[in-house]
Amino acid sequence: MSTTESLDVREAVRSICAEAKSAGRALATATRATKDAALEAMADALVAHAERITEANAKDLDRGRENGMSSGLLDRLALDPARIAAIADALRELAALPDPVGEVVRGSTLPNGLRLRQVRVPMGVVGMIYEARPNVTVDAAGLALKSGNAVVLRGGSAAASANEVIVEILGQALETVGLPAEAVRSVDAYGREGAVELMRARGLVDVLVPRGGAGLIQTVVKEASVPVIETGVGNVHIYVDAGADIDQAIPIILNSKTQRVGVCNAAESLLVHRDAAAELLPRLYAELHAKDVTVHGDAASAELASGSPVAFAPATDDDWATEYLSSDLAVRVVGSLDEAIDHIGRYSSGHTEVILTRDTVSAHRFTTEIDAAALIVNASSRFTDGGQFGLGAEIGISTQKLHARGPMGLGELTTTTWIVEGQGQIRE
Repeated sequence: MSTTESLDVREAVRSICAEAKSAGRALATATRATKDAALEAMADALVAHAERITEANAKDLDRGRENGMSSGLLDRLALDPARIAAIADALRELAALPDPVGEVVRGSTLPNGLRLRQVRVPMGVVGMIYEARPNVTVDAAGLALKSGNAVVLRGGSAAASANEVIVEILGQALETVGLPAEAVRSVDAYGREGAVELMRARGLVDVLVPRGGAGLIQTVVKEASVPVIETGVGNVHIYVDAGADIDQAIPIILNSKTQRVGVCNAAESLLVHRDAAAELLPRLYAELHAKDVTVHGDAASAELASGSPVAFAPATDDDWATEYLSSDLAVRVVGSLDEAIDHIGRYSSGHTEVILTRDTVSAHRFTTEIDAAALIVNASSRFTDGGQFGLGAEIGISTQKLHARGPMGLGELTTTTWIVEGQGQIRE
């Protein structure tokens, strides 16, 4: 790209961000009734234009197949009327949630009579950079709107056709209730250079949230001058403790691994205590074979695969560190809870970790000694999700420790301001 073209992209992206900033000021003062009406209008518009969205999405899917996109990523990318209806329902669920703007976090009256309140207020403009997930376009727009923010999106080339249509539909819906269409904007038309300029739009964009693979996230974290909330990949572990309920464990593992393989809360590694392995693994292998899952296992798990039709490959160190996003599962037999905790501490991405156990001491140790955004006892990893947590939707799952951690909903898209009311007090 020539210097002139780069300057043109920079000017265009900054113009989009400036328009979003102006729209954000309008949203910051919008009433809950207006914002909820906008969410309902956006939901209705998505359903009404489902055919147009799926036609655009079909172009994205065709390009993905031509470019050799994996089945897991194609699943993430795909939209159909049922998925569009579910996305619209998530907007309606957001409308039913309390408005976080104006919530008093804490307050007090000082001895000198000053009245203090710490109140939630919008961030202003939220930037999103993400890959192959057109549903994120809607989730981000809905969450930003409800929390009083404008949003500027970079959804990537893989979903470009569907995202273009969705952003247009959402903008038109906003205008029907008197809100500016510029509250939901995209820089997709400016490609990678546009994404770089979005990362550099400090002063126009208040916070940037990357959502995608490790490469994308680290690029944004390292290159952005806009403040970043870091989301993380999901190298999710399930540990089956000695004496675990095997009948309960098998469906939990299958749900965690196979319900949707291309999502960040899908299980990627299974650790099994040696006292549970002989009962669990042969039964589990039969179920994994039926689901076309390939096992990447250590020597002990390989012995228990003897005679099983499950696809099996010897595990390497890379397998323990891999977020497959596919029908693959790393399996290791461990000798103790300590060994499982050490393994997870070495390879965890800090997203979600699961223990299946009947022992309350093991559960307590797991949930206090493991460092992750979500720790689950005796349930599927697939529950680490904003919608499942009652947040309405999520803009991402933060694996950092500042400001927000875990699924980020409405509250995480606000900051606070201190309101101080006095009657002429001066500081001594």
